[in-house]
Amino acid sequence: MSRKYFLIGACCLGIALFLSLISSISLPYLPALDYARVKFSVALSNGAGGVKGAQADFRWGIWGACAYDTDGKRTCEFLGHGYESGFIDPTGQIVLIAGSWTRGLAIHPVVTAVIAIAVGLAVAKWEHGTLAATLTSALAALMLLIAFAIDIALFAFVHHQVGKLKEVNGNVNAGTAFWFTLVELVLCIIGAVMVLIGRRSDSGGDAYPMFSNQSGGFLSRFKK
Repeated sequence: MSRKYFLIGACCLGIALFLSLISSISLPYLPALDYARVKFSVALSNGAGGVKGAQADFRWGIWGACAYDTDGKRTCEFLGHGYESGFIDPTGQIVLIAGSWTRGLAIHPVVTAVIAIAVGLAVAKWEHGTLAATLTSALAALMLLIAFAIDIALFAFVHHQVGKLKEVNGNVNAGTAFWFTLVELVLCIIGAVMVLIGRRSDSGGDAYPMFSNQSGGFLSRFKK
């Protein structure tokens, strides 16, 4: 039975590791994975040459922000850790997303490393590996909670800044990587609990040796 719990926990951690890994690569290297996105009803300049087309779609990842025109052509002008991005509305008003709001996204690659350690400990044959895996998974869950709070902060700030634009109808949504973070958090919690239950089940038979039938123990003294 303990092996079943270990397998469930290891699978949950493995899936969380995969999702965290691809989310850490994110935009602009994986176009489908972004943390926040906004779609405008009119073309806007992104402060670095503009976007052509009747609509403009802007997306934010860990390592950069990209703009898409109506033909799906992508332009990524803001690259690097803690990048700054912004828009210019038809009236000429400039709205910026400061680097301080995107810098915190770098916690995701760190979380990926922690989850990888937890997976390694969960499948290791080390005597105290399962306990270490449980603690590491709990640490990863805590870091994911912080990361999710950072993602929410970025999403909320983008929504706030887009609301300042005039003569523009902007629709702000959470990106795919945003929801991946929430899934990773749940999986890490489940993984930590399953590994812990598996460890307790595995050691349950030896937890109270004085009541064991094999060794006789204290109760054997009353047997006739």
